[in-house]
Amino acid sequence: MGATNRVFAGQLAGLAVFGPDGERIGRVRDIVAGLRGDRQPPRVLGVVVELATRRRIFVPMLRVTSIEANAVTLSTGSVNLRHFHQRPNEVLVVGQLLDAHVTVEASGANAVVDDIGMEPTRTRDWVLGRVALRERTGRFGRRGPVRIVRWEDVRGPGVVELEAQPQGAQQLLTTFEGMRAADVAAALRSLPTKRRYEVADALDDERLADVIEELGDEDQKDLLAHLDDERAADILEAMDPDDAADLLAELSELDKNRLLELMEPEESEPVKRLLEYSAESAGGLMTPEPIVLAPDATIAEALARVRNPDLTPALASMVFVTRPPSATPTGRYLGCVHMQRLLREPPSDLVAGVLDTDLAKLPPSASLGEVTRYFAAYNLVCAPVVDETEHLLGAVTVDDVLDHLLPEGWRENGLWEATTDA
Repeated sequence: MGATNRVFAGQLAGLAVFGPDGERIGRVRDIVAGLRGDRQPPRVLGVVVELATRRRIFVPMLRVTSIEANAVTLSTGSVNLRHFHQRPNEVLVVGQLLDAHVTVEASGANAVVDDIGMEPTRTRDWVLGRVALRERTGRFGRRGPVRIVRWEDVRGPGVVELEAQPQGAQQLLTTFEGMRAADVAAALRSLPTKRRYEVADALDDERLADVIEELGDEDQKDLLAHLDDERAADILEAMDPDDAADLLAELSELDKNRLLELMEPEESEPVKRLLEYSAESAGGLMTPEPIVLAPDATIAEALARVRNPDLTPALASMVFVTRPPSATPTGRYLGCVHMQRLLREPPSDLVAGVLDTDLAKLPPSASLGEVTRYFAAYNLVCAPVVDETEHLLGAVTVDDVLDHLLPEGWRENGLWEATTDA
């Protein structure tokens, strides 16, 4: 281990992790410590590292050879790739201790944990030796300036306190800033249930909707059940209609209908249409909100629509052209324009002049197998779904297909369990 005297866990979270030969292994997502009942600083057991596959593994602290400002380096040896599971009396420093409520021993003042400092000992162990906290002052509990005290100088947090008291989430949310929704979802899955709910309550609706879309079915249902009905309906409105339909299809008829009634009609209508189809058909897989333009739209207009940052890369790869109306189900489907073609044409030209009218269309009844063969045959990532009367109903993207092709529970379990040399 390098001559590092103190590292704060909140700053360590998110750092890249490298093997001894410089190969990148993943990122630090949390610190695991063992709580002790004798008021001694908890011993740091290791780090939770998230691999490129989003699997979270445990790396013992003795394997960490250096901690720098921008990276953590491991020593040689094998790394166990089994999914990390928290054990009794273990605490996740970032996930559970930040934002915890504590009492300053000397003054009796209430404070909130802002960060936790890790320090090495003479025996090469690391302990949680310092607590950065903000005392709560005034009638409204405003937080004062940050001060650093010894672990022994605060009462709590212990296992009982963590389970019993409400806890904020501001510092934890700070660590999520800049992370993709899928990575935040993986972080939530690693948290205890109580902490997961607190984070969900603190996230805004748009962010929480994005995160829920990346969770497995059981975790989605669990979080939705935790929310009150009004907020659950708001979250469903913020989700992509196809993801909202998939989630509602997992609920009881009573719960599904109650939430649909609470949603705004313009938001619930496309979801209701999707629920009419089998979940493993083109109609059930599609999104009802692809890019749709009239034939007199220009290439410039099409490119402007494609640039929408809210679109996934797959959905932005193709523009569909129809007669009015442009909302699905649209007027008569005329054809599509691939994004690469848009980039090669003068911006003032009309999309009607560059239509691909030969590309096969998927009927809403097409099975998952048929949809998969379609993508393989045409080398596409997006496909039109058109009914028998030539109305565009929506578009299927390859990411929706993969979600249904991968083994059940792949988000939670990863794709392998093994060991690798670092």
